[in-house]
Amino acid sequence: MNAPAALAAAPALPLIQTFADLSEGQRLAMKRIARHDEAVVPKIEFTKPATIFTSPERFALEQEHLFRARAVPLAISALVAEPGTAMGHDALGIPLIISRDKQGQVHVFLNACQHKGAKLLETCDPVKAGRMTCPYHAWSFGLDGKLLAAARAETFINLDKTARNLAELPAREHGGIIWVMLDRHAEPDFSPLVPELADDLEALDLPRMHVYGRKRFEIAANWKLVLEPFLEGYHVQRLHAQTVGPMFADVPNVVDLLGPTVRQLSGKANFTPEDLDIEGENVHKTVTTVYNMFPNCVVITSPWYISVMLLQPRSVDHTTVEYHMLTRSKPDNPKAEELYARSYEMILNVFGNEDFRAAEISQAGLSTGALATCVYSGLEASIATYYGVLDSYLP
Repeated sequence: MNAPAALAAAPALPLIQTFADLSEGQRLAMKRIARHDEAVVPKIEFTKPATIFTSPERFALEQEHLFRARAVPLAISALVAEPGTAMGHDALGIPLIISRDKQGQVHVFLNACQHKGAKLLETCDPVKAGRMTCPYHAWSFGLDGKLLAAARAETFINLDKTARNLAELPAREHGGIIWVMLDRHAEPDFSPLVPELADDLEALDLPRMHVYGRKRFEIAANWKLVLEPFLEGYHVQRLHAQTVGPMFADVPNVVDLLGPTVRQLSGKANFTPEDLDIEGENVHKTVTTVYNMFPNCVVITSPWYISVMLLQPRSVDHTTVEYHMLTRSKPDNPKAEELYARSYEMILNVFGNEDFRAAEISQAGLSTGALATCVYSGLEASIATYYGVLDSYLP
């Protein structure tokens, strides 16, 4: 998505990206975008059982094989950008701590004191801290998870502090996203973190961006229904007819797989390949790129900001979405602040009142049992690509 026309005409801001600033993979993909009047819309025959959105058994299967068996995107690195920062995280239904220690290393722990299990951090907002202290009995831990002190330690016989460090989950940073293995007893599998994905996200400056805005949405819909609108352009001119729809053409996206990640590129309305050759032009005014990082993260480029959404399945018909609007720097003048504020208000409206609402009304309809299958058009071919990857991970 991008800002409305009035915002798109705003003065250029620092660190605007041109075509030359992108990765080789991004540039080659953009060169494949056809003129809109020459684009060929495919015809496909593709259906999925409606029960993939309504069956508790299917939901349990996905939890086991998609969200527990391999690394999944958990949060954006920018939330804990500075060493000595920690935050709670509960969107997955598991109390976690994300921290960056004094050496700059990111850690993910189960949010449980090693005395009696009390949560150390009760806020999901980043905080600067040298240590984390349990509010129950004041045991304190370093941001690297080591037990630093136990109150009245002399009253314990044979208390081995080294055996009481926080329970840590395998985690890595990749292209500005923190990935985690939610099952700490499983063999760590970080295979989705392919170099091509990191190259793209690094080229977008994602690891170094500023968190301008952050909002949590609780959506009464299966997580895949929340994800699907960000895999297709079929809905854009219809669902978004009064907002961002007019800025996009009814043509297919250019689609690539970066490991299991689906990357989609679409030219803005009236796009021509020559638009990419305009010297000094902000390439994100010309092309929108969407990354569906498998299985649950969406990254969308815009002229002045990047949207990052983490979709956290809570039950078969409940999804928590952590939305972040990232800018390439803090607003340091009134025009930039006005642009960012209006963009933030606009995107929350488009996502919250249009895309997420569509997911909820679809869930309500599917739950009636009225449909045996859902059918997909050629303008939704990326959904078929995504489900091809997803199904390959299920038994």
